[in-house]
Amino acid sequence: MVSFDNITIGKKIKEIRRNRAFTQDILAEKLGIDAKHLSRIECGKNSLSLNLLLKICSVLDTEPSAFFDNSINKNKAELVQEIKNILNQSSDEKIRCIYKIVTNL
Repeated sequence: MVSFDNITIGKKIKEIRRNRAFTQDILAEKLGIDAKHLSRIECGKNSLSLNLLLKICSVLDTEPSAFFDNSINKNKAELVQEIKNILNQSSDEKIRCIYKIVTNL
């Protein structure tokens, strides 16, 4: 299940920001917002507008969907169980397709 909570989105913004070697100050300046506001977004205390999310995507060169992946909060057992649930609900054709994808990773 995809998560849309402020904490998950904030953690992902922080992770991607750091991977791109941006400080909060630099990213905030590029976005035209206060660094404290960005800090509160990354901590999950403030929510952000769709427009600000799209600006963040542009500056960090990433897709909006990257911020809604909550697998960063799940351990291996949870991920394996989620995969099992997906497989149990999939058709034979989809399972074959998934198998091809997994074996080619």
